[in-house]
This record gives sequence, C-alpha cells and structure tokens, in this order.
Amino acid sequence: MQNKTTPTRANVIVLNQILNLIPRGMINRHARETGVEAKARTFSVLSHLSAMLFAQLSHAIGLNDVCDWLRLKAGALSRFGVTPPARNTLSNANKERSADFVEKLFWSVMGHLQHASPDFAAGRRGKGLLRRFKVRIHAVDSTTMQLVANCMDWAKHRRRKAAAKMHLRLDLHSFLPSFAIVDTAGQHDNKRAREVCAGIAPGEIVVFDKAYVDIAHLAELDARGVQWVTRAKDTMKYHAAKNLTKDHENVIKDQIVVLKGKHKGMRVRRVEAWVEVDEEWRKMVFITNNLAWSPRSVCDLYRRRWDIEVFFKQVKQSLKLSGFLGHSANAVRWQVYAALLVYVLLRFQAHLSNWGHSFTRLFAVTRSALWERLDLLALLKSYGTASGQFKVIGALNDAWLPGFSPTKT
Repeated sequence: MQNKTTPTRANVIVLNQILNLIPRGMINRHARETGVEAKARTFSVLSHLSAMLFAQLSHAIGLNDVCDWLRLKAGALSRFGVTPPARNTLSNANKERSADFVEKLFWSVMGHLQHASPDFAAGRRGKGLLRRFKVRIHAVDSTTMQLVANCMDWAKHRRRKAAAKMHLRLDLHSFLPSFAIVDTAGQHDNKRAREVCAGIAPGEIVVFDKAYVDIAHLAELDARGVQWVTRAKDTMKYHAAKNLTKDHENVIKDQIVVLKGKHKGMRVRRVEAWVEVDEEWRKMVFITNNLAWSPRSVCDLYRRRWDIEVFFKQVKQSLKLSGFLGHSANAVRWQVYAALLVYVLLRFQAHLSNWGHSFTRLFAVTRSALWERLDLLALLKSYGTASGQFKVIGALNDAWLPGFSPTKT
C-alpha cells in the first residue's frame, strides 16, 4: 500500500540532486582528457552534459523542446552553474564535441557509485540461479536503434533505412552494463563478439544467442577458462561422440559432439530440448563448453540471456533511444551514453531508497518531480517498498525456461 506521508522538502530541485551524483572533478578531468574543454567557450561542458541528461529525463521530443524548457527554467539552473543553450549551440556541441567524453564519464560514474555502495555493485547474488552457480554470469546481446534518412551517409542499414546498434554485455547480478559499443547496424553481431567478451574473467559464465556464435571465438573463450552457453546454428556439422544421461522429460538429447569442417576436432556439449515459447512448444538446441552441468542447468542459463532483452525494453520504453536530437554519428553516441548514464543514476537512487516498483514507474515519478524542491530519496521511499521480487531489475520472475520449472514438494 502506498504511504501517504508528505515527501520531505529540499533546498535544491530534483534535477540538481540527480546531477550532484556525478562528481564535478570527474567531469572536469574527462573534459580535459578528451579535449572537449578546449571547445567550450560560452557553453560549458557541464551545461552540455546537463542538457543531454535533461533530454533523457524529460523525454524531450526535439532540440527546440530541450532548449525552450531549459530557457524557461534558467533561474533554477543558474544556481548550479548551468546555462540554457540555444538550439544551434546544442546541435553544434553534439556534432563537434567528442562523445568519448560522455562514454568515459559513464563508466567512471558507474565505478564511482559501485565503490560508494558495494551492495549496488554486488546486485542479486543471493537469489535462485545466480546463487546456485556462485560465479558472475554475463549476458551479451545487441539492440538496433532506427535513425532517419539524414543518417544514411554513415549508418546505412539495408536499402532505404539507417540504423545504429548497441552491443552490450550485462552483468546479470547487478543488472548493470559492463561493456558497450555503439556503432552502425551494418556489421554482423559475431564480428563484435571478441570485443564484447574481452573483459570476462576465467571461471565466469557468458550467455549469448546464435547471432554471436563464431566457433573460433568459442574456442578462444574455452582456452581462457570462460564458460559459455549459446544456441547452435542450424548449419553446425558434427558427429556424436558420447550420449549423456538426460535429467528431464523435456530433454531430447544430451551429447558430447565433435565438430566437422573448418573447426574439425573441437568438442562441445550439445543439449536438445523442448521449450515453451509464446505458448508454443519448440525444439531448441543449446551448446556449451561445460561438460559437468545437468542439461536442465544449461537450459536455465540460456533462460538468463532473456534478462538482457528486459534491460533493452526498460531503457527503450523509458529513456530516449529514438527520435535522436542529431544526425551525426557523434550526436547519436552522445545520446545513447547519456541514456545509459541516466539509467545508472536512477538505478542508484532506486537502490538507496529500496524502491520496490518497476523501472518504468521509477522514471515516471522522477520525471514528474524534476523541477520540484523535494528530497528525491524521501519521495521514492514514500511510495512504499513492495514485497517479493525487486521489479526494477527485471520482469522475469523465474530462472528457468518454461517447461523446466522445478517440481513442487
């Protein structure tokens, strides 16, 4: 039940409270490192960053919307050193100031917040599948962001479309990004697999779909001691070397197979099972380099890959990853990393306030209070703490594939 107590008043507006989570020294350091400080004359780097974060938090519909809104609130903004930009000024800054600045700032801020609150970094270590495996589990996937025809010169995707793509590695314990690449959508996912998986430590687990499957890369991960689970491509050629014991009625085959062709001789585990997807039973084939897990554990791990789709759904529904404010590759990168930065800042506020509702509602409450002099943490706490699953992390209630739920005792 929602708490009806009145939220505590604050000396500064909610927007300022969010911006204050970013250390000013960190902004200045990255501005010098990336050279954007040299291009800042009347429009400071802080003002530029604040405008782009506000565009995300307000879900502004265009440059005029951002600039007109900030101009009307110039008095409130001046108290913390932000100057409202003109439309052309903001447009030019997005085009000319290197997006390396906001990318580096995003990773530094996330590291700073994780250091400030170790529980925020640790995430959900004590629940279900994540506790059962006792090692960090990563999910890798990509999402495509449609662009307008003005971007065709650098982001051509198919004949008459332009698109950018974000490749992401998500830490499934903390539900926070651990690596990201923003690029054009023209390159196939498996060409980016090595970059996205480069930082995974030996003993950890990575899960991805078959778009990222490159057998040579899978062999490299195995040599590094990284455990992986993915789906087999339909064209994979092999012969069965050993049949293993099935531990579930929905498991059709559990085998050690030896690959043929270019990667002849490589041994992998192949699990074929019936799974329920959208109320229909489908046959899926999973492969992994771990020979000790039960076939159900292999299926359960692949189920966790769907968490990253929940992440993409959250950020795309709430933040501004469409209707881009600029047409250049640099402007698109500015907006994407600003969205990721807002996501982490809101998630940190949710962590501190023990927020128990969805991320979408968290965004809506924060957005509605941006210009209010209310204590944001007190405001979020006034909505009460929901029991059960921490919904801001994801909408998936189970750690198993449909049809593989554990037997009730």
